[in-house]
Amino acid sequence: MTDSRQRRIQTLTQAARQKSEDKTKAAETAIRSLTRRGEPITFQAVQREAGVSHSFLYTHPDLRERIERLRRQNRPTPPPPVGAATNETGDNLVLALTDEVARLKRRHREEISELGAALEQAHGENLELRRELARRGGSC
Repeated sequence: MTDSRQRRIQTLTQAARQKSEDKTKAAETAIRSLTRRGEPITFQAVQREAGVSHSFLYTHPDLRERIERLRRQNRPTPPPPVGAATNETGDNLVLALTDEVARLKRRHREEISELGAALEQAHGENLELRRELARRGGSC
């Protein structure tokens, strides 16, 4: 190999190493920024914030492990199924009953509205019948 070719290879290798270091720093800065803002840490969020590719994040073991760990930490735990007993406060029962009360109140409002409309219609029909009766000479 010639000296000029060897120098080009070294220059390209150094440039690639520097580019990788810059991307790593950008990804680390993105993770800190997202954490500071309270946003979820995901590969997509870090990629967008840092301006790096998904493949870059996935192929760097330290970054990948850190993102996966932070993603697991921030993932909300799903609530237990409604109806499951809780030992501490009965929160599930309270939530289920609150939902049921809200549903019943909504249905009650709908029924009141329907009954009000039916009553208005009945009053209108009653008024028409009284007028018809008055035209025919009857008394009310």
